[in-house]
Amino acid sequence: MKEKIIALYDAKPASYTEQDRELYYSFIDALNSGKQRSCEKQGSEWIVNNWVKMGILIGFRMGVLAELPWSDKKPFFDKDTIAEKQFKLADQVRIVPGGSSVRNGAYLAPGATIMPPAFINIGAYVDSGTLVDSHALVGSCAQIGKNVHLSAGAMIGGVLEPINSRPVIIEDDAFIGGNTGVYEGIIIRSKAVLASGTIITSSTPIYDAVNNRYLERDSGGSFTIPEDAVIVPGSRQMKQHPGFQVYCPIIIKYRDAKTDISVQLERDLRAEID
Repeated sequence: MKEKIIALYDAKPASYTEQDRELYYSFIDALNSGKQRSCEKQGSEWIVNNWVKMGILIGFRMGVLAELPWSDKKPFFDKDTIAEKQFKLADQVRIVPGGSSVRNGAYLAPGATIMPPAFINIGAYVDSGTLVDSHALVGSCAQIGKNVHLSAGAMIGGVLEPINSRPVIIEDDAFIGGNTGVYEGIIIRSKAVLASGTIITSSTPIYDAVNNRYLERDSGGSFTIPEDAVIVPGSRQMKQHPGFQVYCPIIIKYRDAKTDISVQLERDLRAEID
């Protein structure tokens, strides 16, 4: 499939055939089942599968604007190749009523929960035990691990172009607070905690107050938030204008017993309503 998708991506859209559409839908089935991923971990490194992102872009090129049904409500209008994903009880994904939507080509593992309204875009991967809370966004190709809490209003960025760009990755057991934003290829390592209102991008300096240093960009050109880090919104003084402050997220500590109790309390409360 990889070679066929690359060849199709390099072809002109005018040359697409019905057989090419069948290949595309087989590709989408592989994304829906989790058999193929746009980005996956090999050892300690995350590797972007460029050809998978090519396949998703083919769907946008190939599709035509069409009227698509949405449950028993009024229809929506999008490319016919990127319809809303349809779930079955056998998928064992909890989707609470109230206006959430998942695009075809996204994977949600059994045990995931979506609170309304939330949106999960094509190419995203959401693993088991993860909660996507109200008004949260999981962007295209974003990778979310097991037992992650994406609190209300969390914005998790994704990316399709450039092809080799890394999407945002949230590893297992991370806690992402309300109204946070994680963009531009940031990796949040396992068990890290982002306090409410924290915004992290590839151009935002991040200060580690525990080790008295700024984080350095990783090989992907963005930042990797260390395992167990607890990050809060902060600021730093401008060198050329000392009277002004600019935004700077701060690692104030690494997870300890107090942090674990706070996170566990939230999980216990969540378990009561699951």
